[in-house]
Amino acid sequence: MNSEEIPVEAKDTVPAEQKLSPKARSLAANPGDRIADEPQTIEQKAKQIAVDVPDITGDHIKVPTYFIVEYPNGEKKALHHVKDAEEISDVIRQARMDENGNRIWW
Repeated sequence: MNSEEIPVEAKDTVPAEQKLSPKARSLAANPGDRIADEPQTIEQKAKQIAVDVPDITGDHIKVPTYFIVEYPNGEKKALHHVKDAEEISDVIRQARMDENGNRIWW
């Protein structure tokens, strides 16, 4: 089947100049999950919100795009809530340990 045999309704009718680039097509479903193209400071990342909506129960849900973590050596790191989820979990587990390495349950 050549292109002339393809029904008009099945053809791509979006002009080439309006088509999204491969990078734009791969954007996250949630715009707040998107990682900026340009480098950002930790302070800028700390202000970025991924979700800020009421949920089905009426509670207001606000989720930061980045969790800012300060390590014992003073280093600060911005962890993306999707891309760095495993590292965020590790940090949370460490935060639940006392100075002797015993897990603290509350």
